[in-house]
Order: sequence, then structure tokens, then C-alpha cells
Amino acid sequence: MTRARATAAAFALIALAACDDGDGAAPAADLAVDAAALDLAVDAAALDQALDATSQDATLPDLALDLAVDAAPDLAPDLAVDAAVDYAIPDPPPLPERDACDDSRPPVVMAHGLLAAGDTWAAHVARFAANGHCPDRYHAFDWDTLAMDLDNAALLDVFVDAVRAEHGAERVDLMGHSAGGRLGYDYLADPARAAKVRRYVHTGSFPQEVPPGPAGAPVDTLNIWSDGDLIVPGADIPGAQNTMIPAIDHYAVATDAAAFEAVYAFLYDDPPATSARPAAEIPIIAGRVLTLGQNAVEVGATVDVWPLDPATGQRLGDAPRVRLITDAGGHYGPFAAERGVPYELHVRPDRDTRPVRYYRPPFTGDDPLVYLRTLPARGSVAGLLLTQVPFTAEATVLVVFSSTRALVAPGDTLLIDGEPTLTPALAPPEETLIALFVYDQGRDGQPGATNPLFEQFPFLQMLDRFIPADATESTTIRLGEQTLAVPRLPADPHGAVIAVFDPTAEVPAAR
Repeated sequence: MTRARATAAAFALIALAACDDGDGAAPAADLAVDAAALDLAVDAAALDQALDATSQDATLPDLALDLAVDAAPDLAPDLAVDAAVDYAIPDPPPLPERDACDDSRPPVVMAHGLLAAGDTWAAHVARFAANGHCPDRYHAFDWDTLAMDLDNAALLDVFVDAVRAEHGAERVDLMGHSAGGRLGYDYLADPARAAKVRRYVHTGSFPQEVPPGPAGAPVDTLNIWSDGDLIVPGADIPGAQNTMIPAIDHYAVATDAAAFEAVYAFLYDDPPATSARPAAEIPIIAGRVLTLGQNAVEVGATVDVWPLDPATGQRLGDAPRVRLITDAGGHYGPFAAERGVPYELHVRPDRDTRPVRYYRPPFTGDDPLVYLRTLPARGSVAGLLLTQVPFTAEATVLVVFSSTRALVAPGDTLLIDGEPTLTPALAPPEETLIALFVYDQGRDGQPGATNPLFEQFPFLQMLDRFIPADATESTTIRLGEQTLAVPRLPADPHGAVIAVFDPTAEVPAAR
């Protein structure tokens, strides 16, 4: 069974566990039907065997429910320790002026893939801006890729209509990556919906026999795939314009510069002047706050933006540089960042849950799609997955996130406090490793353990390493030429320390 199929089946199984009414596990046939909604085959018996490795006495539905109950104390917030502080926050730095941009092109709607969000498209949006296009014409559709009971094509239609109304446009261009490509085909099958789309880009998604659209009226389509994509095997689509980009991974198909060049030429009938992402002396940053996995909007969340000491990752100053509150759509910003300065973005949702701390190397240019994920509600699929990670007061939970491509060994070098971490066993090409969870498996302070559940998923992997909690001390992470220091915060009550890297970005000099 491929990792893509294992992923679909695992999520289907866990989703069923989350809504189990107590009458026992659902039959394998029902599991196969749910996972088939993701257009992937299911081997329920193989999955059940994999999950039995995490518990000798439990099948997956039972195990998932037991973990959710057992982990409840760890997931509960300690508001007395991490309560909101009324800092004396100075007026934020003014936003710099930007040159006039081209708003004559059709607006673009972009649908991400499984478990992803709108920041999938951040690199492309920066490149469109480098070619003089107004970045606010590029709209990310954030959807719950695991919600089998939602009519996501109908939700996308509402979103498309809102974008058309905002720009006074009759039609939009549509892009879909991975599961977003399946959504694109579903959406365009309806003649009324297809009439709203000028051109469609199918990216790193499932091969099809014909371009999308109603029978006899296909939509003009570009299909981008790679022979290096080991998650979704791509192929040419008869009747579409096809571009195969050699040797890039599943996620990079949506972020790579060569992919952008193909997209730009297809949408606008001319090659781009540049595929580079522009630098800015004072980057303008904005984004959105959503729950992990579900992409539920966090309304009224507080985002505190802290500049950091590059050597230690500790906060500089007595107050955040700026405090932002998310609007009804979960959006925050914009704010002006200082080039060459690393930042912590500290998120406090307006609900009873733990805050989240994101650590970023210096921003190099404008980015309107800096997404911040919060802990999902207990009982959700992503919430159940988090029960695998122990949140204790004695250790730090570190997540290293690569925002534009997979990490592969050999090839990539990731050092944590000077120690190499990536091995061919941990980060083979077929893993397509995007997020590495570093924590003390078994709470024994000893390295070397594995977690069989993590091994069933692409994109995610775990490393058993005890990082002793001490908020005055720091851990240094080096990915390629980028270095980021983060404080060793106790996972209880502070949650995970999330270090975000872009391995394809320019490395600016520190100021």
C-alpha cells in the first residue's frame, strides 16, 4: 500500500473514530467508502495492523478515542501561567509605500491540498507581485480537506462568487493542488460553475482522462506534474496543456519557480519577466489564523509580534512590536517587519485553548500569506493526531516546518544544537517530509524510539529527542544556510515551539 493510500485510509479511520457513537468500530467496507472520496484506495486491514503497533490491545477507532481521553489533561490550557498581558505597546511602525500594480488581470482562486492551507501559494503570489501584478487579486480558498460531509464544491462556488463581486469580474482563473485538483474537477463539472472560470491549472494532482468541464465543453487546462512526485503519481491529461517538471517533490510542484513560469505563461500567454521572489527593505507581512487541519477560522485571536535576539531567540524589548486582532475571516495585519530580524508570532485564540508560538527567520520580502495554525478542537482528526505527542513541563516539543519543499536525506542538512538529524531512514524521498516533530517519545529522556503511527503518514515524521525545558536557554536549529534560535519553552503550558523555514529563500544578512 502506498503512503498516499495509507494517509487517506488513516484519516478516514480516525475521522470515524472521532464520531463513533459507542456501538463499536465501523466495518471495513464503510471505511473504504469514506476514503474513496479522496480518490485513493484503502487497505483497511494493513492500516489496522499498523495502528495495532501503537497499542497491542486496541484497534484504530478504540485507540483514537482512548488517546483523546488520556491526553485531555495535556491539551488543556494553563491560563494562569500563559494569560494575556496588557503590554504598553507603542504605535506600530508605518507601512512603506509600494509602487502601483497591475489590476487588469482576471482574479485567481487557489485551492490547496490535503491538510494544507492558503500559504501553499505564498511563493507564487510573491512572484506574481514581482511581475507587477497586484497581490490582492490572488485569493486562497481555505477548506477542510478531511470533511467528507461538506459540499466543498458548493463552498468553493460561494467563494468564487465573492471574488468575482469584489473585483467586478465575470470570470476567474482557478488553480488546484493535489486534493485541490480533485475539488477543481468536481467544481468544473457543473456548466454554471464552469462558466465562471476562464482557465484552470491542475497541479500535482490526480491524472484524468479529459480536461475538466461539462461534457463537450472542456475548460482550458494546464496540467503540471513531476516524475519526482512520490505522493500522487502524475501523468499527461489528453486535451490539456501538459508540463512535466523533472525531479521535484509533491509539495514543490505547487511552489517551484519552474512551475510558476509554466503557470504564468499559461494564464497570460507570455513568459514572466522574472520568477524570483522580490526582496524588500521593509517587508509588509499579513496572514490568517486557522485551526490545524480543519482550517476553521479563528475570530478575535490576538497575534503579538515580537522581534528576537538572533543569537538566543529571546524576545527583545518589554512589549511586542505590534499587537493584531484577527477579523471575521481570521485575517491579521498588515504590519511592517524589519529586514534581517527574526520574529516570534505569538497567537492566543479567543477560546479556551493553549496559545501557539511561531518562530521565523528574518522576512526577506512582502508576504500576505503568513498562516498561523492553532490547536484544533478535541475530537477533530488533527486533534487526535496530536495525542501522539506528550506535552509536559519537563521538555520542549519542537516542530521544524519546511514551507516550500520536502526535506530529503542525503541532500539536506538539518542540525539541532549542532547534531545532524536527517537520515535516509527518517527523510527518504518517498516520505516527502514537510514537518518534523521532535519530542521525548515515551517520556524517558532517552533517544531512539519510533512511533509507528507517524511512519504511516507522508509529510510528517517524528524524532525521539529529549530537549530539556528551560525558558532562559535556547535551542539552535540550522537548515542549510538558515539558522534560527528558539527558547526551550516547556510544552506544558506553552505548547509546541514551531520553527518555520523556507529552504528556497534568500538568506539576508543580520542587522
